Amino acid sequence: VQLVESGGGLVQAGGSLRLSCAASGPKLYTMGWFRQTPGEEREFVAIHVWSGGATYYADSVKGRFTIYRNDTESTVSLQMTDLRPEDTAVYYCAGDLGSHFGVVVPAAYHYWGRGTQVTVSS
Repeated sequence: VQLVESGGGLVQAGGSLRLSCAASGPKLYTMGWFRQTPGEEREFVAIHVWSGGATYYADSVKGRFTIYRNDTESTVSLQMTDLRPEDTAVYYCAGDLGSHFGVVVPAAYHYWGRGTQVTVSS
């Protein structure tokens, strides 16, 4: 399984960005996004579970970020709006063969992209 992210960049506070992650290999039943800043633990952002289309969001991004799954293209995207300086981080795409309903622990995900930098200036 290979996950490749795209779409990061620099944006002003209040702006928007869309991240995409393309997956190759066997179908991943859960895909999502985590983020990490220097010296901090990797933290959950959002996940999508293919079975039933369930989505889960961190409280810090709820109402601002939306996760989308496109099975035809084997991609998962994260639409980020109303970005804040505290959203600055490296964003990682994550996936797993299992259906992880509500599972927000990074250790539960076996497949990871290399990350894409998102920087929000104030």
